[in-house]
Amino acid sequence: MAKDGLTDIAVKQAQPRERDYWLSDGGGLRLLVKANGTKCWRFNYRFGGKQKTLALGIYPDVSLKEARAQHREAKSKIDQQTDPAESKQQQKRQQFTDPSHLFKNVARAWWDHQKDTWTLDHANRIWTRLEADALPFIGGKSIHEIYPQDIIEIVRRIERRNALDVAERVKNDIDRVCRYGVQNGLLRVNPTAELRGINKTRKRSHRDSLPREQLPTFLRELDQYHERGRLLTKLALQLLVLTFVRPGELRGARWEEFDLGDKIWRIPGHRMKMGTDHLVPLATQALAIIEQIHPISGRYELLFPSERSRHDCMSDNTLRLAMCRMGYDGTVPGKSKAVPHGFRATASSILNETGFNPDAIERQLSHMERNGVRAAYTHHARYMDERRRMMNWWADYLDEIKNSGKVVPIFAKKELAGNG
Repeated sequence: MAKDGLTDIAVKQAQPRERDYWLSDGGGLRLLVKANGTKCWRFNYRFGGKQKTLALGIYPDVSLKEARAQHREAKSKIDQQTDPAESKQQQKRQQFTDPSHLFKNVARAWWDHQKDTWTLDHANRIWTRLEADALPFIGGKSIHEIYPQDIIEIVRRIERRNALDVAERVKNDIDRVCRYGVQNGLLRVNPTAELRGINKTRKRSHRDSLPREQLPTFLRELDQYHERGRLLTKLALQLLVLTFVRPGELRGARWEEFDLGDKIWRIPGHRMKMGTDHLVPLATQALAIIEQIHPISGRYELLFPSERSRHDCMSDNTLRLAMCRMGYDGTVPGKSKAVPHGFRATASSILNETGFNPDAIERQLSHMERNGVRAAYTHHARYMDERRRMMNWWADYLDEIKNSGKVVPIFAKKELAGNG
């Protein structure tokens, strides 16, 4: 520190006046206190016979200690016959021309860094989104040249085709890429930092689920579906109704995940939305469906392989289209619009009204507990005895309403407690 130089307190307490004024730290390092309150570090020096000024940053982003460090570095460059201002400009030009600083390359570096924490499908969806909606417009720009308005234009372009969910996801993807840039020293400020709330939103609704009173008809029609469609599709839907897992978890099911002796399906965490292992107790009816599936796909790794490639799983549209062909697309009188994911809501509603432990139901739905501490220590086998009994009851209930052709009254909780 220079004798009679500035102190941290003096810099912090420097108040604006009617006109800009300077505070000196010695050796040409000065603090410009502007009338609007902004405090700017400047280094005044001579180079090549000319008086020059080097901007060192804004206080408090750049502290007194950091300003002095930059000051020493600049003086060292002068001693080496290098103009510090020209050196700074050259560094900026290199940043803008460095291929590793192009947004598309930073995005790829971020994606490569993160992809092992995601499922393969999720990772592919993220990169496909970026390729389609972000990289054509900002991929070739240096990440330093991307401004909030560039991102807003991308969002508005997507919103114009009414893909509001995609617009929000793309903005979030860009935000995560830029945060990665900040964390790795490529950016000082994230251009998405002030863009919260810019996205248009629509009223959110739950996935279309099948009303309880339509379950008996649906189950009967599903039994006959193989006459009009692929047998494996029918079996997939039947297993989906019995287990009420997410459709993606069902489509990606692998034979190695099933312990038929223990009557359990162990879905590994990398295939789950919440990233933790999930256990699905298998009722007798579910085991019978799996036995029917084995002659069809037992020689492959996947229970539900794609017809095009046995190494890929069934398309996410296959189950949805099957339900549409059965008339559950909202166009057939007497039939509601329903999608495969909706069986989770149907099962949850019936099981809760029946009187099963809500925590056991939530665990079987693989929902994350709201309490963060509890969630961190929640074991995938929690409430397993009750979950086994619940899944057996659910399978029996579906059989009963299918065979009777009508909805069976929900049992009372005290009656359930007596069932072994």
